[in-house]
Amino acid sequence: ERRKFGPIGFCIPYEFNQGDWQASVQFLQNHMTTIGDDVKKGAQVSWVTVRYMVSEIQYGGRITDNKDRVMFGTICEVNMNAGVVEPGHEFYHGYGIPVFEEYVRHRDFLDSYPEVDAPEVFGLHSNADIIYRTRQSQQTLNTMISIQPRGATGTGGSSEQAVLQMADDLLKRLPEAWKLDVVRELMKKQDDKKPLNIFCRQEIERLNVCIKLIHSNISNLKLAIAGVVVMSPMLQAVRDAIYDAQVPNHWIQVSWPSPTMGVWFEEVLSRHRQLDTWCSEERPAKYWLTGFYNPQGFLTSVRQEVTRAHKAEGWALDDVALRTEVMRFEKTEVDRPPGEGVYIFGLYLEGAGWDKSRQRLKDPLPKEAPKELPVLFVTAAPADDGKKPPPGMAKGREKQLAKYECPVYKYPKRNDINWVFDVSLNCEEHDNMSAKNFWQLRGVCLLCSVD
Repeated sequence: ERRKFGPIGFCIPYEFNQGDWQASVQFLQNHMTTIGDDVKKGAQVSWVTVRYMVSEIQYGGRITDNKDRVMFGTICEVNMNAGVVEPGHEFYHGYGIPVFEEYVRHRDFLDSYPEVDAPEVFGLHSNADIIYRTRQSQQTLNTMISIQPRGATGTGGSSEQAVLQMADDLLKRLPEAWKLDVVRELMKKQDDKKPLNIFCRQEIERLNVCIKLIHSNISNLKLAIAGVVVMSPMLQAVRDAIYDAQVPNHWIQVSWPSPTMGVWFEEVLSRHRQLDTWCSEERPAKYWLTGFYNPQGFLTSVRQEVTRAHKAEGWALDDVALRTEVMRFEKTEVDRPPGEGVYIFGLYLEGAGWDKSRQRLKDPLPKEAPKELPVLFVTAAPADDGKKPPPGMAKGREKQLAKYECPVYKYPKRNDINWVFDVSLNCEEHDNMSAKNFWQLRGVCLLCSVD
């Protein structure tokens, strides 16, 4: 049932079926039969065994994503324990266990369940239902757009006139491609051997390919509409995509997915602006993580630079792990970089809110869209020295708080390919379950892009 809520329920929509349930029930019956005599003598049911068989074998055999495996283990841990046999136990308010002997009363009890289960039943926030409905609406709109006629516009002009107007606007705003020999000379002034500067040059080379393709395709499309060159299938695909305000597929192959042309093109401009400033002036005081093709490579470069700074202390790259801390200030307040590590911004918290004053996770307000997390400080430290704060990180503030390892994804579609890294977020323990389990069931994650 979590599957219908999309990635916030399960990263991948698995086809769990009746056979999985029957196999789990059969195992439970066999297990209880085997230990029946011992239970009568006072022995306890091995809930660890039950949870392992259900989450790792019966259902777990279908699970391919590591985060989903952790999620399913959490579901079993919360719902399969000694508490379920206690009188009056409820999995959620109104979702109890029928213990009647009469068939009619048993059936009436089950009929009292709501026809549509609320997100809270599965540990999700009520806003998850809004995400589900929004996705349904978006799919409907995309279908309507895909079947609309392309012969004329609503203003009476032809579709080709509308495409030409949009193409002229895109070309006018599109920045010029970098000259890579000039980029190399500029980077030498900032020490082009440093890992982060090498990373910057690689990002420029990738974005350059995208900018050149846009310029070439739009210029040729204008000529094709004028009848100067042949309208090839590729140019026709570009024309149709621009008219529908979508991104052509072969543009996405050299860039990134986006729902609309407007959003995608603004990202092209923002990415170019960040990299151009970095290349021609100096390193940014803060980094827009979403603006990189390879954010994992950026974080690896951070680890390399911090490790080299501590070479005299014997630090090795393989022994160093990332350490993170959410700061108390916003991106607009950052005017200089930290002494060690980096500040990053542009991460949106989905499934939870952030209490800035108390520096911890909180439930989002009803109908509240994912909000941007304050600036995140990222540095590195030896992995086996987890208790000692690395240079630049606050000391003692987080002592009494639990931690939730929050995954960061490049896009709303959660999978191992889009996973970037995990951020350690402060949270409080809950009365009925641990903080880790509570926020795990909420499906909390950080997104580089919510579009």
